[in-house]
Amino acid sequence: MTLYRVTGMSCAACSARVEKAVNAVAGVESCAVSLLTNTMSVEGDVSPETVIQAVKDAGYGAALKTALQSAAPADDSLNDTETPKLVRRLLASLVFLLILMYVSMGRTMLGLPVPAALDENPVALGLLQLLLTTGVMIINQRFFISGFRAALHRAPNMDTLVALGSSASFLWSVCVLFSMTTQLLHGHVDAAGNLMQQLYFESAAMILTLITVGKTLEARSKGKTTDALKGLMRLAPKTAVILENGTECEIPVEQVQRGMRFAVLPGAQIPVDGIVQSGSGTVNESALTGESIPVDKTAGDKVSAGTINQTGYLECEATRIGEDTTLSQIIRMVGDAAATKAPIEKIADKVSGIFVPAVIGIAAVTFLIWLLLGHGFGFALARGVSVLVISCPCALGLATPVAILVGSGVGARSGILYKSAAALEETGRIQTVVLDKTGTVTEGRPYVTDVIPAVGMMEMQLLTDAAALEQHSEHPFGGAVMDYAAAQGIQPPAVTDFFALTGSGVSAKQDGSSLLGCNQQTAAAQIVLPEDIIRTAEQLAETGKTPLFFLRNGRLTGIIAVADVMKPDSADAIQSFKQMGISVIMLTGDNVRTAEAIGRKAGVDRVIAGVLPDGKEQIIRQLGADGKVCMIGDGINDAPALTRADIGMAIGAGTDIAIDAADVVLMQSSLTDAVNAIRLSRKTLRNIRENLFWAFIYNIIGIPIAAGVLVPLGLTLQPMFGAAAMSLSSFCVVTNALRLNLFKPEKPKQTTVPSVADIPQINDTVKGTVDEMANITLEIKGMMCPHCEAHVRKALSGMEGVTVISVSHEAANAVVDTAVPISEETFRAVIADAGYDLIGIR
Repeated sequence: MTLYRVTGMSCAACSARVEKAVNAVAGVESCAVSLLTNTMSVEGDVSPETVIQAVKDAGYGAALKTALQSAAPADDSLNDTETPKLVRRLLASLVFLLILMYVSMGRTMLGLPVPAALDENPVALGLLQLLLTTGVMIINQRFFISGFRAALHRAPNMDTLVALGSSASFLWSVCVLFSMTTQLLHGHVDAAGNLMQQLYFESAAMILTLITVGKTLEARSKGKTTDALKGLMRLAPKTAVILENGTECEIPVEQVQRGMRFAVLPGAQIPVDGIVQSGSGTVNESALTGESIPVDKTAGDKVSAGTINQTGYLECEATRIGEDTTLSQIIRMVGDAAATKAPIEKIADKVSGIFVPAVIGIAAVTFLIWLLLGHGFGFALARGVSVLVISCPCALGLATPVAILVGSGVGARSGILYKSAAALEETGRIQTVVLDKTGTVTEGRPYVTDVIPAVGMMEMQLLTDAAALEQHSEHPFGGAVMDYAAAQGIQPPAVTDFFALTGSGVSAKQDGSSLLGCNQQTAAAQIVLPEDIIRTAEQLAETGKTPLFFLRNGRLTGIIAVADVMKPDSADAIQSFKQMGISVIMLTGDNVRTAEAIGRKAGVDRVIAGVLPDGKEQIIRQLGADGKVCMIGDGINDAPALTRADIGMAIGAGTDIAIDAADVVLMQSSLTDAVNAIRLSRKTLRNIRENLFWAFIYNIIGIPIAAGVLVPLGLTLQPMFGAAAMSLSSFCVVTNALRLNLFKPEKPKQTTVPSVADIPQINDTVKGTVDEMANITLEIKGMMCPHCEAHVRKALSGMEGVTVISVSHEAANAVVDTAVPISEETFRAVIADAGYDLIGIR
């Protein structure tokens, strides 16, 4: 998609004209023009020069929009330069208009005094009105230049309506003034005075001034709609502190290259994305994720540009710079959403394309009908002018884009990124939500709960084979096995011919032996599994654990069970989906029993288990036949399903591939944000419908009244009041869209490190095969940071028969497995030696 900056547009008819012109260019696949941001997005195989020329031929200006740089904290295109200009025009217009209204209406309506020369000479009074009106017209000449230029290009717009209405009133008044002069020259002073009632100079000036009032209010409100985007741009740092040969050197952020080491002092912004190499600190990531609680960072953790290091000193290595940083990607997504069009906008676009010509036609017919009915020229002209100036295509054109821009900005502040306007609209229409299990419903940080060697096998041999296989695996289960093996002091032997079996397991060779780690289905296809092993696996699965089978040379070496706990907010989020009338399905490659155990706890409507990545895509295709489907996932294996779904959501920022495949990106790893994404989309859709209703109903009611349908009842609408109504219509639409800023996202429950106690334990017969290993949660006082966690972990790992599962300073506890009886005093002494206090065991 290529972005362009378009100039010269004043209403929806202009944007429709530009779209029509560019879509007619050979090679253009699609074109969307945003009147709100004055941008145009074009897709297709066509040169920028050709597109720009097509826009120019349509009567407007265009230029290629330069790529947004993360170093640029503000984009000039978003600066509100229009409002100050309009304010100056409005003030100058008011100076002339107030004098004009005083001399034209103050004397007759309010009895205000005027100079005798004017009171006694109606022609002099008319000439003064002519001069004052001319001043207002010169100040607001932009309406005439833009309007008549558009008419010459056979693309009349809102300015054309204003220019025609004002010009008609002015020219008719000039003709009346000449007639008054003739009457006065012939000595008919009373006749000349009577003609004063047919002067419409004040209407011509009032029309222009009131429209300028509306334009000023509209411009000010439109400026506020981009506040979220401008706020994100202001987050981009301008400088970075680079480390060269041990010395610190401050340079512009655009000069930072990948691989450079940079320092971040307390209170400083992180300049680019990177990985912490040394040091520790607490980073406020609320600008990107919407989460106000700071995140601890130590060596190996990722940091993002625009976030703030609140405490500590960090030395980092740059990994993403310029447009590749997370902040720049967020800014680009919000900008792209504003530059694209939602499907619901097509209705307004079709109407806007024919609106102005239709209004001109209605005004002409209105004028002729009143003449044929025997009314005077002035009366008929006033009705026609009223039709011209009350009609407002701008309200139609702004109804959708202002809501889309405000909605996407509110989402960005909450860590919800809609990639396009269509994604923002479609998210609210979702009927079925499909959830990946690992990392979406669950924490995605599984750990080993059971080690069950096969008959004749030693536990150490089983763990060694498992570690050898999983050392090259990227699956979370592999990481859990490696962490457990490391805690047991096992060094994995080297392997060759490593191969990942998608959705099934991993295989490799070690000293000539074939190793295989897989699920039960794959293992059963390789060998005949003993009945007791099958029963054990079923018992493990029924308690929410996943049994991993390991084979050496076609012989079972044993089972290692891993478990993952639900995220604290998953059950509540799933309940919220249901309350919104959305069906919830959990889709996973895990075995049926384990998946159903997690599904029951989560409260989903349906569980589909044992599905490979390509199978997930087929399931989504099938579900799509019954309504709009949203797929929520975080991994590479979810990408096909994310692409196939009507709306794909990458949760917790996900992998790069998942982000590319998704339509909505959730910066936090929380299902509550998925709920917020749908809620925000629905509120935005409701706001768009309200805007469209107001825009359509305003014109449907206003135009007939202006044309004079209420004249039989003695009611007429003067042109100046029609102009006032027109000026307020766009302002009302934009102001209504700004109400979306009041949206309050739900906050997820505070995430804590999962405890083994959260997983149901299998029965004692199975536990007995694992040396009666017991789970213990140690409640520890005094841990303040990840360094403290490391000290406690090291102390506990040094105890014989103790396996450390997790240590968390946030939860103030450590979870361990014990293979031998250990007293509370022993634990207390070990933890005290590490510098902390044991306050309880459970």
